[in-house]
Amino acid sequence: MRNLTMMTDLYQLTMMYGYYKNGIHKRQAVFDLFFRQQQDQSSYAIAAGLEQIIEYIENLHFSEEDLSYLKSLKLFDSGFLDVLKKLRFTGDIHAVPEGTVVFPNEPMVRVKAPLIEAQLIETALLNMINHQTLIATKASRVVMAAQGSSVLEFGLRRAQGPDAGIYGARAAIIGGCSATSNVMTGQMFGISVKGTHSHSWVMSFPDELTAFRAYADAFPHACLLLVDTYDTLRSGIPNAITVFKELREKGYEPVGIRLDSGDLAYLSKKARIMLDEAGFSNAKIVASNDLDEELIWDLKAQGAKIDIFGVGTSLITSKGRSALGGVYKMAAEEIDGKMVPKIKISDNRDKITNPGYKKFVRIYNGNRKAIADLIMLEEEKIDTRKPLTIFDPIETWKRMTLTKYSIREMLTPIYLNGKLVYKTPSLLEIQKYAKEELDTLWDEYKRLKNPHLFKVDLSKKLYDLKQELLREYSMK
Repeated sequence: MRNLTMMTDLYQLTMMYGYYKNGIHKRQAVFDLFFRQQQDQSSYAIAAGLEQIIEYIENLHFSEEDLSYLKSLKLFDSGFLDVLKKLRFTGDIHAVPEGTVVFPNEPMVRVKAPLIEAQLIETALLNMINHQTLIATKASRVVMAAQGSSVLEFGLRRAQGPDAGIYGARAAIIGGCSATSNVMTGQMFGISVKGTHSHSWVMSFPDELTAFRAYADAFPHACLLLVDTYDTLRSGIPNAITVFKELREKGYEPVGIRLDSGDLAYLSKKARIMLDEAGFSNAKIVASNDLDEELIWDLKAQGAKIDIFGVGTSLITSKGRSALGGVYKMAAEEIDGKMVPKIKISDNRDKITNPGYKKFVRIYNGNRKAIADLIMLEEEKIDTRKPLTIFDPIETWKRMTLTKYSIREMLTPIYLNGKLVYKTPSLLEIQKYAKEELDTLWDEYKRLKNPHLFKVDLSKKLYDLKQELLREYSMK
């Protein structure tokens, strides 16, 4: 398990030092991790990265080497370095489980801890949640566009470094991909790995047919041939069919072919006809070549005969959106034994935070379809036997009164008093849960373009607290 304690921004350490010098570093504080409005076409996100947060917190400590380096910066006194030497996480963390569908401004992670600890972990938490949530969300859109066809994650060689490749592939599985080409991710998380051969395999032999025969001889149980090295329709597919017939004579059935260039809709239709006429109607057609959700949607609309999509660059780099934009903001602080709500004010309305020690609940109708989310103060309760009126926190005249509904609290205890109380599910269990979560959304919220915006409202008590603090600070 890696020690990533030093994976932080310098200003976290300088603020921690400032808290220490002012004698407030042990003060309890509450921080919320959330993202603001989506910048792409998606109305939702798929939470991911919690397992890595747990690994980080479990190994959180400053080594002697770390302390020696910090001393060399000549920014911190010996007393502070002694505090860091003994530092371990002692607070509470609540979070939505990985795979949960989340929306802007909702506290995906809530930290309550001594100020020095809560401040230190900000950078790492944002790094892990921002990246994996971004990729899991992108993957869910790609899988949705595939409309039931399998999607394979093929992005390792285009990822921004090893960790982005490994954990991006992990997040892609959460988002719905059925397998990855990344062998290390498969090994680490016990998931399926898939792959065939590249064009260089074909080019390494005297001719295409010889190359295909050699591959079939090496992998008779898993023969999937890349057919576009020279000419897809005139040589690639005919040569593949020849080898498939030879395999069948030996008692094996081929897996199929892969297309990696050209007009994939046209070529897949032609390939399907050729394979079917040759007696290989069960052979799969795999397609790759800079695919993303929009292109896959168009291919489906054109009747492409593609069974499996391999998606690389656009998925692992989240083409169209380079970052989730999650933030980590103080929401409350304990002063003289009382938890005091805090608010960040900005000229930009979207950057004004929701104050207080909060939770959020999801409201469902009788068919277990999600109606709205309600952010509320921790101590608030909802009696589902009574009507519930919710309202838009900006356009407050937009109201809805619910009479038959159920609620679910979304934040789960992960750490209590520094002790891990959460059992991490397997990656495939998380994937299954993510699919169930998406199934609770009406299709209108899942459109690839111009989706309907899901309602995320504030409770009356939280709304009033926010307005009170805004008035208070405007008068100062």
